[in-house]
Amino acid sequence: MNYWLVKSDPETYGWKEFFADKKTEWTGVRNYAARNHMRSMKKNDLVLFYHSGEISAVVGIAKVTKESFQDPTTDIEAWIAVELNVVKIIKREVSLKEIKGIKELKDMLLLKISRLSVMPVLDKQYEKIIAMSNA
Repeated sequence: MNYWLVKSDPETYGWKEFFADKKTEWTGVRNYAARNHMRSMKKNDLVLFYHSGEISAVVGIAKVTKESFQDPTTDIEAWIAVELNVVKIIKREVSLKEIKGIKELKDMLLLKISRLSVMPVLDKQYEKIIAMSNA
């Protein structure tokens, strides 16, 4: 199993909407690196759902339920989407400020390439964030 982090602005599509929908197609990604990460996502991989912007925190856990397919928001074949389902809300949001302060998380792509909307997360990083969230 692999672990991922996806970022969304809560005012665009936040955890509240995702939780109500129970599943979503992760569309609209127009960054080649993020797209390549999405191509590597496999069914049942776990995903940290991260609110960017003012909140800047991990707020929930999702899983990949459908691997890469043509993004329905464009006719350009280069762009793909994946389907995500809600796994659970976490008990405590893990803020970017907290993540920056943890030695074990210093190599997260979230800190190195902050604008990337889809990125892999190492097993040990995922486990640390889950522990911090009391999930």
